[in-house]
Amino acid sequence: MIEESGKRRRTMAEKRQLFMEMRAQNFDVIRLSTYRTACKLRFVQKRCNLHLVDIWNMIEAFRDNGLNTLDHNTEINVSRLETIISSIYYQLNKRLPSTHQISVEQSISLLLNFMIAAYDSEGHGKLTVFSVKAMLATMCGGKILDKLRYVFSQISDSNGLMIFTKFDQLLKEVLKLPTAVFEGPSFGYTEHSLRTCFPQQKKITLNMFLDTLMADPPPQCLVWLPLLHRLAHVENVFHPVECSYCRCESMMGFRYRCQQCHNYQLCQTCFWRGHASGPHSNQHQMKEHSSWKSPAKKLSQAISRSLGCVPSREPPRPLFPEQPEKPLDLAHIVPPRPLTNMNDAVVTHVSSGAPTPTKRSARSPDAAADEHALISAHVARLQRGTRGARGRPSPSPSAVLSLPLPAGVSDAFSRVPRQQKAVQPCSQLGVYLSAAVFSVKGCAGIAEAIQFTTTVAMLKY
Repeated sequence: MIEESGKRRRTMAEKRQLFMEMRAQNFDVIRLSTYRTACKLRFVQKRCNLHLVDIWNMIEAFRDNGLNTLDHNTEINVSRLETIISSIYYQLNKRLPSTHQISVEQSISLLLNFMIAAYDSEGHGKLTVFSVKAMLATMCGGKILDKLRYVFSQISDSNGLMIFTKFDQLLKEVLKLPTAVFEGPSFGYTEHSLRTCFPQQKKITLNMFLDTLMADPPPQCLVWLPLLHRLAHVENVFHPVECSYCRCESMMGFRYRCQQCHNYQLCQTCFWRGHASGPHSNQHQMKEHSSWKSPAKKLSQAISRSLGCVPSREPPRPLFPEQPEKPLDLAHIVPPRPLTNMNDAVVTHVSSGAPTPTKRSARSPDAAADEHALISAHVARLQRGTRGARGRPSPSPSAVLSLPLPAGVSDAFSRVPRQQKAVQPCSQLGVYLSAAVFSVKGCAGIAEAIQFTTTVAMLKY
């Protein structure tokens, strides 16, 4: 009895641990709800080490754990969810160097408790497959473009068009994340969430879906999503600029410049808390900067643009095909098999496209006689050419056949399988004659020896 109550208290403490740590960061002092939500979710992402797992690792984990074979509405219990999360973190540690290993057990506990708090607030002990995919695909690391492409694949039909009912279900699942970090009043799901994203009920393709969710500004209910990814990119960005309020000599993260006050710039901490000084007011329009460019670099870029050396605008995102790519049908492909005998059936393709087995015809005695006549003529030509070049007689054909093979040729021929050695005598004869050419002419006869061997092989077939 005492042990059970102790385990229950430890479980409750683990569930509250992440939220207690988040409250200690004092994110609630951030004035704007968009930044406040993004900062809280970024903290959860880093605390659970999800920023080290990109979307492609998540897709692989879904496949390995069999989630792709289940319907989206299928419910999985907490035990199976823990198995899925464990596989994600154990695979992560295999990819990380030994000096950057994470605490797998702690990461599993934090993420599992956060997912249960966000998606199983009533305590049923089960989550749907779609909830797991939506949450992990949103909170993992990686590019937002890749995430949205994967999400669209889960809510579209076979024609590449978005299913509005599934997108509405996606919004319900994704907007549970701001609610879990106590930002539900600003970004919780409502009946109008779908219409704020796509006001007109028309056919939505992948490119239209990406244009809408990656627009500037994005839909109001998802405005925190691209900001979450921008926060990840600017955490280590340095700005050698003095803050006009706190007088800090440099900034890290975002930098905000007033569009009305001359050279008035704020660091992200002062801007988020609503600090202002002098003639500046919080009602002034501020421009967010995620990088620093020196005045010299700005001048060189302006000159380059004026001269047409560089494009004035950044290249847009890539356009994807409207129709989804169909998987290859490999059922009609016949796997290759080795032929045990050179006279076995081979496959030839007729005009109808169907493979038709045929047999090689047996060689006639006349063909064999023509082969030997050609060999004798070739050896005689070699003899005449060698005698004229070097002034010494060349060996006769009978002597050529009695010559020993060079060491490399002999070793290679000894490794040929027995059934291939016994296929045709002319094959061995061609090898001997090639070796003879090499012995008579040396290195200069290598090309001629190879050509002669190829001629004999073509005659054989």
